[in-house]
Amino acid sequence: MSFTIHNKTTAPAASLPIMVATEQAFGFIPNLYGVFAESPTAIAAYAAINEALKHCALTPVEQQIVALTVSIKNNCDYCVAAHSVIANMVQMPADTLQQLRQQQPLSDARLEALRQYTLAVLEHRGWVPTKNLQAFQIAGYTQQHMLDILTVVALKTLSNYTNHLAHTPLDRQFAAMSWEKY
Repeated sequence: MSFTIHNKTTAPAASLPIMVATEQAFGFIPNLYGVFAESPTAIAAYAAINEALKHCALTPVEQQIVALTVSIKNNCDYCVAAHSVIANMVQMPADTLQQLRQQQPLSDARLEALRQYTLAVLEHRGWVPTKNLQAFQIAGYTQQHMLDILTVVALKTLSNYTNHLAHTPLDRQFAAMSWEKY
């Protein structure tokens, strides 16, 4: 099955407002949004979660650490490239981004606790082992952070799995940060 990558002229009418808003925000419509446009429900859900994350307890860099950790774990080359670009936009330290992309421990202990907690959420389907919970709390994270991480996990699961089904081609805007699993 081949998925259509919609544009503003081919998208269902209910998806169009989100596509227009996305183009205004980013200067282009990412191919992922073009795929999501097939389902007004999917594109609306993705946009709504992104909007909600503007108010979460995680910093923009921490959000990108979670998004990249999930996308790498799910082998989503599209999202790893896109979030690597976003990580640069939110001024993630270059060494942190490189360590993430190479699946290495992060040199910043607090951010490594965040990465390890996120991996534990994924590996244990939310049944996070006590040692990971304790390390996360010792690093200064709270229950709100835990729930915000789950929100990012939900967002990335939606996009990662969509990209797997659709074989979404990488946008030229993300090409410089293309990624393949090490």
